[in-house]
Amino acid sequence: MDQTADILLTQGKLLPVMEEFYTLQGEGFNTGQAAYFIRIGGCDVGCSWCDIKESWNAQVYPPVETDAVIERASIFAAKAVVITGGEPLNYNLEYIIGRLRDLGIRVFIETSGSQPLSGNPHWICLSPKKNSPPLEEICVKADELKVIIQDETDLGWAEENMQKVRGSCHLYLQPEWSHRNIIMPLIISYIKEHPRWKISLQSHKYMRIP
Repeated sequence: MDQTADILLTQGKLLPVMEEFYTLQGEGFNTGQAAYFIRIGGCDVGCSWCDIKESWNAQVYPPVETDAVIERASIFAAKAVVITGGEPLNYNLEYIIGRLRDLGIRVFIETSGSQPLSGNPHWICLSPKKNSPPLEEICVKADELKVIIQDETDLGWAEENMQKVRGSCHLYLQPEWSHRNIIMPLIISYIKEHPRWKISLQSHKYMRIP
């Protein structure tokens, strides 16, 4: 990458976008709402159960012009964009979020919280990972805490992170997809005993949509 491209990437005017698509949000608080998804390549968290491992290596996805991505996102009826990854906060999101907001588009980001926040999204979905814990600055701004549950020990991790977020933050436990049939009864039982939590399902997979 040449020096000019490096500068534009640093400014967020280029981003290594893996894919873009218009669909329904499948998880968490905003389940069922239409949105344009922008998936940015590159992740330094590396969860063993990640179902989008192909997003990890940003080098596979040459940076594209952010303005072109914004233009594509703006044509859809739902004025909502979800920026996800990978780990989107590995990049400067100030430019893309600011431009989208100027166009009257609501911006939602999905992050592990492992990197500093850039930009001013309307909604932050924090999905913390044990091998790269979230920063306090993300925890205190999160609108939604979504913890992936693979086994019983993850419930303790969920409670630990609940102590770090605001009282108004929405709390979700989500079964890890490949263990969903095994772990679902545990999550249901736990929420019945700890009703501040809700369950989040990957409904897009049940609906067979992106």
